[in-house]
Amino acid sequence: MAAENSKIIITCAVTGGVHTPTMSPALPVTPDEIAEQSIAAAEAGAAILHLHARDPQTGRPTPDPAVFMQFLPRIKQATDAVVNITTGGGMKMTLEERLAAPLAAKPEMCSLNMGSMNFGIFGMADKYDTWKYDWEEPYLRQTTDYIFRNTFLDIERVIRTLGDEHGTRFEHECYDVGHLYNLAHFVDRGLVKPPFFIQMIFGILGGIGADLRNLLFMKETADRLFGTDYRWSVLAAGRHQMPFGVEAALLGGNIRVGLEDSLYIAKGRLAKSNAEQVAKIRQLVEELGYEVATPAEARAMLQLKGGDLVGF
Repeated sequence: MAAENSKIIITCAVTGGVHTPTMSPALPVTPDEIAEQSIAAAEAGAAILHLHARDPQTGRPTPDPAVFMQFLPRIKQATDAVVNITTGGGMKMTLEERLAAPLAAKPEMCSLNMGSMNFGIFGMADKYDTWKYDWEEPYLRQTTDYIFRNTFLDIERVIRTLGDEHGTRFEHECYDVGHLYNLAHFVDRGLVKPPFFIQMIFGILGGIGADLRNLLFMKETADRLFGTDYRWSVLAAGRHQMPFGVEAALLGGNIRVGLEDSLYIAKGRLAKSNAEQVAKIRQLVEELGYEVATPAEARAMLQLKGGDLVGF
């Protein structure tokens, strides 16, 4: 049984490396947009902000630490939210590129993908006839022949360079049941220590499907492997985002929303901002009688090092 939640941690994944600018005018691209939407999401109730960067001229995902540093200090100055920087980056980035910004920023948290996988987002390209930028369609269609690499050696390198050297803890992203067993391997070796935070991910082509029975199975498997040593959260892609969030709350878990994971706020209606999604899931869980964790409470639950010990 996972560690008992007294309050629900909401994570907001603000921009990501999957969606492209053509898909929504609300998708933040520039450092100003990322900072403004991050701050608004925190004000709406997000305790953790999961962040990627984009080239401000084209909107393409970028690993450049200089771009991250255009918005990270602003977010820190304006909000107490936990900053969680991606180590996943974007399609075809090397591990060195994916680690560049986290190593410069030394954040409290980073995402950490727990296994290699097919990562298919090529189907999105069929929904659009015209594109804002010429890189977008090839970027999506290349994933018919793309493996998102996260080998055991890659994972160990991230843990040692960020965790051991800088005190960063991780959002362990598990896209399938096997990724939970990969995490158990690192726990057994003593490289990952409790309380660790598992992000169960549903609905990405190449990972486990967005079926509520799969959510129950992932949770039951994590309970068998980790007992009370972990906390967990759920994100589900696209239209499954809100239903899976509510189900996670009912099962004692935490929730991730944001324009990285879904561009919509309701069927057929694009979200106006990340904050709109945060406000909606907060309202849903509070109406069910749950309370939302503050950043300070999330830090205590996850035993984070504190915002005064980061590199930005």
